[in-house]
Amino acid sequence: MKERTYICIDLKSFYASVECVERQFDPMTTNLVVADKDRTEKTICLAVSPSMKALGVANRCRVFEIPADIDYIMATPRMKLYMEYAADIYAIYLKYIAKEDIHVYSIDEAFMDVTEYLTMYEMSAKELSVRIMQDIYEEKGLTATCGIGSNLYLAKIALDVTAKHAEDHIGELTIETYQKNLWDHKPLTDFWRIGQGIAKKLQRYGITTMREIAEADEDLLYRLFGVDAELLIDHAWGKEPTMMSDIKNFHAKSNSLTSGQVLSRDYGHEEGRLVVKEMADELCLDMLDKGLVTDSLTLHMGYSNVLHMEPAHGTVSFLSPTNLPSKIIPEVEQLYDRIKDSNVSIRRIHLTCNRVIREEFLQYDLFTDPQKVEKEQRIQQAMLSIKKKYGKNAVLKGINFEEGATMRERNRQIGGHKSGE
Repeated sequence: MKERTYICIDLKSFYASVECVERQFDPMTTNLVVADKDRTEKTICLAVSPSMKALGVANRCRVFEIPADIDYIMATPRMKLYMEYAADIYAIYLKYIAKEDIHVYSIDEAFMDVTEYLTMYEMSAKELSVRIMQDIYEEKGLTATCGIGSNLYLAKIALDVTAKHAEDHIGELTIETYQKNLWDHKPLTDFWRIGQGIAKKLQRYGITTMREIAEADEDLLYRLFGVDAELLIDHAWGKEPTMMSDIKNFHAKSNSLTSGQVLSRDYGHEEGRLVVKEMADELCLDMLDKGLVTDSLTLHMGYSNVLHMEPAHGTVSFLSPTNLPSKIIPEVEQLYDRIKDSNVSIRRIHLTCNRVIREEFLQYDLFTDPQKVEKEQRIQQAMLSIKKKYGKNAVLKGINFEEGATMRERNRQIGGHKSGE
């Protein structure tokens, strides 16, 4: 099999760099943080500029953790703007690489299989990477970093571990150079997919490097991590069986839709029920828009941060798949009252529609009146059309104006942060 070449490009301090460019400042020398000044000083900074990182400020720190002697600009998040920049940068990638060979990993990071392009362009992988990075800088004013590897994993590690120490912001790895230069690298958490929990579990057995994982007893690793040990072992050796074609051809066996939020304060029982109803209503519209129905919903709630209580968790099933608020909201309310301690405040809510399927595959049961279903769906479709044309807050329900409701504010956000509009 022909050895493949992958690159992984990341935009340095993306949100902060965009805010600097918009202000005509140099992102590499300007002290700037992206955080919502309307929230408390405990709010998390979405990004800090490279110069702030050089001063020791962590990327996802809270505002109060920034040393008082640092002068900096605080920029309010503008998620819509960041998405527009990301779309423009994706268009730059398409100038060089076909979409079939690009996998967008996050808003500021993408993998590309450049194997077949190197001969066509008569370039090395590094030369092609430099060309793309220069194009990004010239078009958008943003600095990129790049990892080059003989598989997807090595491209990611070259980006995360070695590129940050290179003057040209490019790192390159093969299995041989990975084992030679990074097998004894610490900490383990610098490596993709190894978090604090995995690292601590390994450390209890004296395993603190990739070399030690590679040389460890595989039976021990499988006892500790189950089937995930296979991937851990492969990565320890610098191997990655997944290719770009596998990613493009992947189809999940089951699909779901989810809505989640961290509340701005502790919410009492009745306030929490109101927010859960809003979220259920939102998911009903989302399913209608996508032509989907669900056979069950799962509600997960985290209690107040000051308490050390297990989250509330439960699922409700329907006689037949549906996307109707009249069917879903009453069941979700009952589930809420059943699983939540009414005397304790909540801070986090996640609601998930499980096993969603296309509505055309739906078969009505004997207890469903098709005419009532059609009437309710027409009303929902009318609301959806107005929202699409005039904005999500163009049509609202009475509960959205009650004290503690969050939908109006959430409709002005993208990913839980201000859209900038």
